[in-house]
Amino acid sequence: MQIKTCIASPIQQAEYEHHSPSLPQQIKRIACKGLFAGLIASLGLMSSGMAFADNALSIGTGGTGGVYYPLGGGIAAALSKHIPGMAATAEVTGGSVDNLKLVGSGKPYLGMTMADAAKDAIEGADKFKATGKIDAKTLLVLYPNRMHVVTVEGSGVSRFADLKGKRVSTGSPGSATEVMAFRLIEAAGLDKDRDLKRERLGVAESVNAIKDRKIDAFFWVGGLPTGAVTDLANSPGMKIKMIDHDDLVSAMNKKYGNLYYADVIGKSVYSGMGSDNKMASVANLLVAPGKMSNDQAYAIVKTIIERRDDLIAVHKEAANIKLENQKASASPVPYHPGARKYLEEKGIKLD
Repeated sequence: MQIKTCIASPIQQAEYEHHSPSLPQQIKRIACKGLFAGLIASLGLMSSGMAFADNALSIGTGGTGGVYYPLGGGIAAALSKHIPGMAATAEVTGGSVDNLKLVGSGKPYLGMTMADAAKDAIEGADKFKATGKIDAKTLLVLYPNRMHVVTVEGSGVSRFADLKGKRVSTGSPGSATEVMAFRLIEAAGLDKDRDLKRERLGVAESVNAIKDRKIDAFFWVGGLPTGAVTDLANSPGMKIKMIDHDDLVSAMNKKYGNLYYADVIGKSVYSGMGSDNKMASVANLLVAPGKMSNDQAYAIVKTIIERRDDLIAVHKEAANIKLENQKASASPVPYHPGARKYLEEKGIKLD
């Protein structure tokens, strides 16, 4: 039985292979929606809430150059393999904002998202004013998302204030990179429209643009290491520079709630870094529709926790998916009752 990865185009497939050459072949072959049908009765998924009719799920991830996509692929493979009848798909998307809108669409989606975008979604704020409040619930806190403000030698950028007047990518439309980038720019006293020559590129496209000297710097929030940033750091003729911005965290938290924290990207993470990068981080979440059945949410959380070693083989950030990291304070989005049931069985107190 051959299972194919769901990627929107041959170009995206080529990007995926370029940025993820080391993924195990069985993880690259992720169940595509529509290839399999499962019976809800196999897990008793009609016990409460909404059970997806054919036990098929799509997981909204991000671009092929980041961590969401390969890790989401690993999760999809684990769910398809270990939950009877389930067929799960990892889909390329614009990122957190798009994923949350998919979760709110009423279709069978899970979404990987940053905590700040998720908070906006359940409140109907910022990029969710048009859609209104999204009925989403946390399944798991995943891993920390680190904000990368990336440039290279010769760009004229050595500190955050130097971004003024420069050509800068603030992330793809529909991404939480864009949300957090705008908040950092605001905290620094800059105007995203007047003070920057702004592009809206995903991380893979940003790396290509900086190599071609079409932009001077870019924002990217993701796990460590991010494949596309590794590619830039290892490119001949390029010396990567990471811009410190941890001093902006308090201003962001004052306005948007205590979502962010000062963190460090060690100088050993990317080749050529001259020193540790002092930056801002935010939690990543896996969220589901609030109406998902308790049994299905329980089975998904159980599988991810108990098959974590399989996910670490896909990307080492999966090592941060720990029971002890599951706390009510860790997510601004309440846990799904099915997730709470599993976690409380494991001794995690969420109240």
